[in-house]
Amino acid sequence: MRSDAESPDLDVIWSEIDDQRLRTAAMLVALTDDQWEHPSLCEGWTVRHVAAHLTLQRQHLGDVLHLLVEHPRLLRSLGLNRMIHDSAVLQSALPTDEIVARIRAGIGSRRHNSFVTPRETLTDSIIHAQDIAVPLGVELEMRPVAAVIAAERSWAIRSTWLGRVNRHLPIDGYRLAATDADWSVGSGPEITGPIGALLLLITGRLVALDRLEGDGAAQLKMQTQPA
Repeated sequence: MRSDAESPDLDVIWSEIDDQRLRTAAMLVALTDDQWEHPSLCEGWTVRHVAAHLTLQRQHLGDVLHLLVEHPRLLRSLGLNRMIHDSAVLQSALPTDEIVARIRAGIGSRRHNSFVTPRETLTDSIIHAQDIAVPLGVELEMRPVAAVIAAERSWAIRSTWLGRVNRHLPIDGYRLAATDADWSVGSGPEITGPIGALLLLITGRLVALDRLEGDGAAQLKMQTQPA
């Protein structure tokens, strides 16, 4: 793996998280009521669900237990992904302004969910902002420094329980190379493009292939077509 952000300072990571939260909140404020109910890139999730999920990035164990006490039906959610979805749906009942306010309230905080690192918080912030922006046709920049940190982390954990929250794509056996950052990983037919698009691909967003090139991109498109 080659990267220009191999050991990012925590100050850099939190600065990028703050920047992403600021820009995500600004995007959300500008949305219409209809856009809030629009499907996101996450299957079965609306824009509102994804935004509500972003208010749950600072949960320690006590917060989780409190949530379960308040909403015991979450205990019936089978699997991590189902619990994440169901908690987002519950949180989406908050007023729109409150959802935005809670995202903004995270700016400057270094608190993150138990059992994950700030790198997961950064990745979550970037990816879910795109889950909202892309289907709405909103241009929301993925800053290269942040995207490199997130892509490197997402690649490293893709086969762990943390990586299983994302859709698995058969990207092993390909070489991924960014055209706008000093980052590459893997070996095999090459998939090239912006680091942000590669990050979306690593985290299971097939829509990223529309922005990627190379023999590998063409092969992966064929490989992932519905039967």
